[in-house]
Amino acid sequence: MTRTVIIIGGGPAGLAAASAALDRGARVVMLEAAARLGGQFWRHPADRSATDTGLQHGWRTFLELTDRISGDPSARVITNAQVWAIDHDLQGPRVQAAVGVADGPGREMISIAGDSLIIATGAHDRTLPFPGWDLPGVVTGGAAQAMAKAEAVAVGARVAVSGSGPFLLPVAASLAAVGAQVVGVFEASTPGALAAGWLPRAPWLAGRVPELAGYLAELAARRIPYRTGRAVIRAHGDPSVSGVTVSRVDGDWRPFPGTAEYFDADAVCVSHGFTPRLELAIAAGCAISADRFVTVDDAQSTSVAGVYAAGETTGIGGSDVALAEGRIAGHVAAGGAPTDPELRRPVRRRATLRRLAAAIRDGHRIGRNWTSWLTDDTVICRCEEVSYGRLRTVLAATGTTGLRPAKLTTRVGLGPCQGRICGPTVEELLIGADRRSGDGVIIDRRPIAAPIRLGELAREPDSPKMTQEQGTTQEEDR
Repeated sequence: MTRTVIIIGGGPAGLAAASAALDRGARVVMLEAAARLGGQFWRHPADRSATDTGLQHGWRTFLELTDRISGDPSARVITNAQVWAIDHDLQGPRVQAAVGVADGPGREMISIAGDSLIIATGAHDRTLPFPGWDLPGVVTGGAAQAMAKAEAVAVGARVAVSGSGPFLLPVAASLAAVGAQVVGVFEASTPGALAAGWLPRAPWLAGRVPELAGYLAELAARRIPYRTGRAVIRAHGDPSVSGVTVSRVDGDWRPFPGTAEYFDADAVCVSHGFTPRLELAIAAGCAISADRFVTVDDAQSTSVAGVYAAGETTGIGGSDVALAEGRIAGHVAAGGAPTDPELRRPVRRRATLRRLAAAIRDGHRIGRNWTSWLTDDTVICRCEEVSYGRLRTVLAATGTTGLRPAKLTTRVGLGPCQGRICGPTVEELLIGADRRSGDGVIIDRRPIAAPIRLGELAREPDSPKMTQEQGTTQEEDR
C-alpha cells in the first residue's frame, strides 16, 4: 500500500524529505507558508533572473530538488498554507491548514490526513533587547539578508552588524554586495569562547573552514572590521537610528566600563542565534529537550509514532545538516529504515555536521550577563510596549515565577507575534537561562499556531485528494 507523507515546510529539510519520500514510492503532500518554496534559506529574487544567484548558496541543489518534486505526479505542493493545528486520527496524523494570503479574506480551510508527518518548520532569529532596539532601522540579520536576496535592497547606507554566531558573516557580505557600507561586524562571543567551542571539533569541521575563511577574506577586502568580544549595547536616534554604542564584553557578556565606542549608522542588523519554530511540534505532542529542540532518534523519529522532524527544529546547524536530516526523515517516513544503503552517505554526513551545531552552540552561547545593558525604559515586548522596568516591577509585586500570570499581568507576549520575538527573553528574565517556568508553561505552546478568523474555524474544511491529474499545485519556483 502506498504511503502518504505530509511535510510541513518547504526549506532545505522539507525539500530533501520530499525528494527522498518520492524516491521511496510514497505520495507526498507539502505545505509551505510562503508563496514559493525555499524557506528562509533560499530566497527568490523579485525582479531578477533566476540565474542571478550571487547571494544564494547551493542554488543548484534547490533547483534539483524542486525539479524532482514538480516533475512527479505523486507530489502535491500547496503554497500559502498556514498550518494552524495538528490532530491524530485512526489513520495517523491530520493537519489543519488555511490556504491563501496570510490573514487575508476568503482563505480555503483544508484538512489533510496521512500515514506519516514530517515537521520541517525551521527557525527564526533570536534578538536580545537593548536600549533603542525598537527604533526604526533596527532589524534582524535574517530580515536584512532576505531583503538583499529577494529585493537587492540594503536596509541602510551605513549598517552595523551585531550579535553572535557565524550567520553574521554572510549577513555582512550580503549587505556589502548590495551597496551598504558595513561599519563593523561585532561578535559578542570572546576569542576564548570561540576557541573553546570550535577548536575541539576542528578535525570534523575542516570542510567549513574555506567557507568561513572566504567570508573573512571578503570582509577584509572591503575593509569591514570583524571584532570579537564586542556588542551593540545601545542604538541612538530620533525618530530612527542614527548611531550605535559598541562596548567590549566579558565572557558572560557584561560590558567593560570605559570601553564604549560610538559609530554613525542608519541601520543595525542584530542576530543572537536562532530559535526553532516549535509550535507545531508541540501541537503534535512531540517531546522537547531541555535545550528546547524536538527530540529525535537516529531515524529522525519524534516521540510520537508516525511523526518525524528534520532541520533547525532538532538543532541549529545550517542548511547542509538540514538536507541530510530531511533525506533521512523522508526515506524512513515513506517506509524505509535508517540502515538502508541509500542512507549511508546522509547518515555519515549528519554525524559530521552535527558537530558543527555543537560548535555553534558552545562557541556562541549567549552570556548570562547580557541583561546588564538593559535600562528600565528598554522595551522588552515591542508588540505590547512593555518595558523592562514595568516587567520587573510587576514580577516583584506578584512574586510570580510562572509565565502565564506574567503574561496576564503585564500583557507581555500577547501581541500579534504571540511572543515569538520577546518570548525567549521574557522566559529568561522571569526564570533564568534554563527558561523553565514555575507553572510549566512555555512560550512556544500555542493551541492555535497561526492567526485564524472565527468564521474560518466555523467552516467545514475540505480534504484535498491526490489524483494523477492534479500533480503538483504550486507557484513558479524560479
